[in-house]
Amino acid sequence: MKYDAVIFDLDGTLLDTLCDLRDSVNFALSAFGFPPRTTQEIRAFVGNGIGKLIKRSVPDGCDDDTFERVLAAFREHYALHNADHTCPYDGVIHLLETLKARGIPLAVVSNKIDSAVKVLCEKYFPGLLSVSIGELSGVKRKPAPDTVFLAMEKLCSVSPLYVGDSEVDVMTARNAGIDGVFVTWGFRSSRALQAAGAERIVHDVESLLEVIG
Repeated sequence: MKYDAVIFDLDGTLLDTLCDLRDSVNFALSAFGFPPRTTQEIRAFVGNGIGKLIKRSVPDGCDDDTFERVLAAFREHYALHNADHTCPYDGVIHLLETLKARGIPLAVVSNKIDSAVKVLCEKYFPGLLSVSIGELSGVKRKPAPDTVFLAMEKLCSVSPLYVGDSEVDVMTARNAGIDGVFVTWGFRSSRALQAAGAERIVHDVESLLEVIG
């Protein structure tokens, strides 16, 4: 099938953001005397936005007021440190440059804070993306299809391909009624993606390019 655009997830798909997320979570936790989380724990916690990330990271029984203060501490730290260790996955720049050269419009749709999405996309992918969308007030985040539909509207796309790396992404493509392909170099294993119902899974950039056509 010929796709008229490609919409990417960001964290775990285009960018390896795990260490910066871990460091900001642990900074916020330590500010309140809570124990740190491991990299593998953070890997399992991401995918549903920073609210869920912090909710999963604080100890059981954490009261609402403290949760909000930890979340605020995370936001403040991550705004300053979201690119300390973050980098594109191998081959991603080649992937985006190849697709742009083919005249395929590209977008990012993420559950990350919208301001961070735009800063990171501009830093790592300048001139390669037509649209970048993060978590927006009043717009349902993934796996709801709303931000995908917003990207499609901005791209004037009727038949995009969605590319992601998590169970949330599998659900997002399904809810949006569009084709999806899911990568294993990010935050979830091939087994986890299959369990979520992913039908097309790729393990490297060249295989993804073949799927896109």
